[in-house]
Amino acid sequence: DGNTIASGSRDKSIKIWDKQSGKCLNTLRGHSDSVESVAISPCGKTIASGSRDKSIKIWDIQSGECLKTLKGHSEWVHSVAISPDGNTIASGSRDKSIKIWDKQSGKCLNTLRGHSDSVESVAISPCGKTIASGSGGGTIKVWDIQSGECLNTLEGHSGYVNSVTISQCGKTIVSVSYDKSIKIWDKQSGECLNTLEGHSGYVSSVAISPDGKTIVSGSQDSTIK
Repeated sequence: DGNTIASGSRDKSIKIWDKQSGKCLNTLRGHSDSVESVAISPCGKTIASGSRDKSIKIWDIQSGECLKTLKGHSEWVHSVAISPDGNTIASGSRDKSIKIWDKQSGKCLNTLRGHSDSVESVAISPCGKTIASGSGGGTIKVWDIQSGECLNTLEGHSGYVNSVTISQCGKTIVSVSYDKSIKIWDKQSGECLNTLEGHSGYVSSVAISPDGKTIVSGSQDSTIK
């Protein structure tokens, strides 16, 4: 609803913040290592977190209670995403795999393999049918969430792909990399539509505005563009 921020930290905690006042509403503890990624469910009632302790945890945002711990990755969990219907979690790991989980039961529904290096970032499309994943090998892969089939491999970055996101229309993927660039891709064809350059350090994070017209990138050069 735009009122709450969740943050994950190397101090092993997740904090819940009131966006208006800036007040910390709750601190969630339970991971035994750095929290690498957090995602709030569309209903706003639960949070998924991925950690270097190789687990994903699901939390009640109001009470701070850990509802479930999902285990199956053999290395750090770098990224988590929740589907638009709130029923599915995708996780990307240093073990080179993506796992698809049923959020209600905690069961692993599928393991997607094909990357040759660590999976740094995952994003679920607005329709909930596909996943984009960015890898340490410099590639982005597009997957069918139901079958686990790799639909496309996007190649063009010369370094780690640190973050991927999918536009609200579901047609465009944006990726950022250690090569200091941002790339815009056609999800269907895999064609690189544009390369944005201007950061002097590696680009670590990216987001697209809801109307799909603006991209925001954060970089090691201490700037946001």
